[in-house]
Amino acid sequence: MTTDHFSHQTLRVSFDYPISFTTDVLNPANPCLASAIARREPWRTHRVCAIVDHNVGQAFPLLTIDLQRYVESHSDRLESAATPLEVPGGESSKNDPGVLKIVQDHLAGLDFDRQSAVVVIGGGAVLDMAGYAAAVTHRGVRVVRLPTTVLSQDDAGVSVKNGVNAYGRKNYFGTFSPPFAVINDVRFLATLSRRDTIAGMSEAVKAALIRDAEFFGWIVDHADCLFNGSMEDLSVLVRRSAALHVKHIAGCGDPFEQGNARPLDFGHWAAHKLETLSRYGLRHGEAVSIGVALDTLYSCRAGFLNPDSARVVIALLRHLGLPLWHEALAKDDLLDGLREFREHLGGELKITLLNEIGQGFETDRIERDLMLAALDDLRAAGSGPAKPTEAPAAKVGSEG
Repeated sequence: MTTDHFSHQTLRVSFDYPISFTTDVLNPANPCLASAIARREPWRTHRVCAIVDHNVGQAFPLLTIDLQRYVESHSDRLESAATPLEVPGGESSKNDPGVLKIVQDHLAGLDFDRQSAVVVIGGGAVLDMAGYAAAVTHRGVRVVRLPTTVLSQDDAGVSVKNGVNAYGRKNYFGTFSPPFAVINDVRFLATLSRRDTIAGMSEAVKAALIRDAEFFGWIVDHADCLFNGSMEDLSVLVRRSAALHVKHIAGCGDPFEQGNARPLDFGHWAAHKLETLSRYGLRHGEAVSIGVALDTLYSCRAGFLNPDSARVVIALLRHLGLPLWHEALAKDDLLDGLREFREHLGGELKITLLNEIGQGFETDRIERDLMLAALDDLRAAGSGPAKPTEAPAAKVGSEG
């Protein structure tokens, strides 16, 4: 029996998308949004619809009017396809299939073509859900993201992933579909609750821990200002974290995660399981903080990371006001998150751990007894105050 191979195909497809930082993006005098939508075909008019996070609509009651005025002011390049569609904010938008269907039905009724644009204004969960709806419409209509939270501006909004939750699992359905453009408007951050501002910082700490010791040192040095809500320092944190995430996505050689390693998901195997176990009572960023703390302490228990560095990490998370413990951690099925993470990766376990601050590495083995010991360490660390009276006195910029 013979096999005749007709040919072997190699496809190379490049993606590019601008990531802009601006203020007051919907001011008609600001060309950023119109230029982003029309950047490939500036000679034609592009139909536009907006999906808006309910929480953003509450914080900006005139947002719908501002959007309509903006499109009218740029009528040479933009045409409104419908009034903005408001959807629930937060993880509920990813958990409820009915919300996804509302968005899909809305897009189906607009007679969109593939050069039309869906402008998504909201936090990471809404960006994920609406991005998934757009990605499976005509096999992909253009999405322009306007992230509105710290977490979505410093991480989720600049990534190439989207999805919804299903079967009790985080991001079970989803696609790799790069946005057409990303616009971070710092003005959105000023209206966030203190809890959401703090929660979003965990992804920046995560990225610094595995990629940039100098940035981690900067966060340590500015922990007080960040905790107290300094917009100037928050803007720097968002920009530097977004740059680290984009650098990895563009330079890792595996942007759509065809392999087994997901280094930017440091701490996420536990974080994703924790979100489910807590019935999404935890914000994603809060779960990431706990997951990062757990894998940091495991790295120490396993002999990879020195204890002084581990203490600095835990002290910083606490100083920023991020949680270190949740009662859901006491449930026996937390470690099932390792199995689910392995399945999500592709059948082989690859977990990112720390050699030192600023330097992560991949391992394919987690020792259960050591992880349980790390959980005990985490319980002890989490029993302290949410924020110590003094910032962690450590300079780590020279490490890594």
